[in-house]
Order: sequence, then C-alpha cells, then structure tokens
Amino acid sequence: MPIDPTPLAGQTVLVVGGSAGIGLATAQQARAAGAEVILAARNPERLDAAAQELGATRAEAFDATDPDALRAFLQSIDALDHIMVTAGAPTYTNIADAEPEAARRALSEHLLQTIVVAQNAIGRVRNGGTLVFMGGTGGKRPGLGLGLVGAVTNALPSLIANLALEVAPIRVNLIAAGFVDTPLSASLLGNDLEARRDELRTTLPIRRVVGPDDVASLALHLMLNPALTGATFDIDGGQQLLRG
Repeated sequence: MPIDPTPLAGQTVLVVGGSAGIGLATAQQARAAGAEVILAARNPERLDAAAQELGATRAEAFDATDPDALRAFLQSIDALDHIMVTAGAPTYTNIADAEPEAARRALSEHLLQTIVVAQNAIGRVRNGGTLVFMGGTGGKRPGLGLGLVGAVTNALPSLIANLALEVAPIRVNLIAAGFVDTPLSASLLGNDLEARRDELRTTLPIRRVVGPDDVASLALHLMLNPALTGATFDIDGGQQLLRG
C-alpha cells in the first residue's frame, strides 16, 4: 500500500510558539503533510514572517504564558484537529536566589499553560485529535540551578497522564527534549553555544546535535498515531545515557 504523502490533509494544526525553533519546524512539517496551520507567538515580526512563509490560515501575536490572553485566543477558534504548544522557556537559578514572584511564575508557567490549553480544547479539538506539549529532560536529576526546572520537569508527565483521562477521546502527550539546537538554546548559552554543540557531537550516541526538525517529526508522529495518549516521549539523542 502506498504511503500517503499528505496524511494531515483537511486538518487544522495550531502551533503556539510557532514563529521559531521547534514550533516553526512543526508548523512547516504539518503544512508539508497537507494541514492548514494557525500560528501564535509572542514576537509579531517573526510571527508575520513565519505566517507568510507557510501561508498560515491565521496568525496572532500575544504572550501565551498569560493565561487570560491564551484563553481568549483559544476561545476565538471554532474547530481544530491538533494543538502543539512550545511557548515558554526554562528558568535556571539557585532556589536561594529566586525572588518569590519569579519562582511562582517559573513553577506555574508551563503547568498553568497546559491546563488552560486542555480546558479550552474541549469542544474545539475533534475527538481523536491531539494536544502535544513540550517539556524537558534536564531536571530529571538534581543539580545546582535545577530546582525550579526539576519541579516542572517531574510534574508535567503526571499532569499529562491525568489530562489524557479527563479530556478523552482527545489525546494528550508530552515531548521531553534534551538539548535542541534552537534560537532559544542560543539565547540561553550565549558564547558557550558552539562549545556545547562540539561536546554533544562528540559524546552523544547519535554523534550529532538534535535539531528542531527531529522534535517536529516526533510531534507529527504523535498527531498521526491514534493509539498514543497520556505518555511522555524523551528525545535527546541518548544524552541521558551518558549521566552517571
């Protein structure tokens, strides 16, 4: 049987955080698979460029970590097949140095965002459609500066599993990524970026750095495979195998 080159034809994919990095790569692959795409992101210039490149059905600039703005945007959409959420960034800091408000925001940002998306997917995402969220692997083990990241890293899989039960038959999955070579990684590492790339090329079992397209391919697989829900899928090129 021939493989369908456009398996998402006739479907609509919303990518929150879709103007760069993993989100943009996911939108590009979804478009290539035949989907209509809706984009949301914080930076209006980057978002406009991405929307024009992809021929997006709609694009809206707002801060997706603001629950009220996110809720209002989702409620303005009538019907979707899949939602991919990549918005937000990890917070690396020692607990002793974290201001209470910054700590509260770091702990709640991803969890609250996930809850708001799930709440507003009900009645908008078709039965059997998917919600795909981004997490990470960096906080699975304790380390200096990883207290807040670790709390979120370890809470998200439990939240995702419970949401998969609550919003069924909509499917809910989590992608937990290690280092991915994106503009966000570049902004976090600064002058240390190239050294980190070189280290990973040498040490990772795959002998290369994980890129946005690798993660996007996994996101599309989660959209297309109707048997997957409530699970966390690690993608790190074998990075976790090197620890300890």
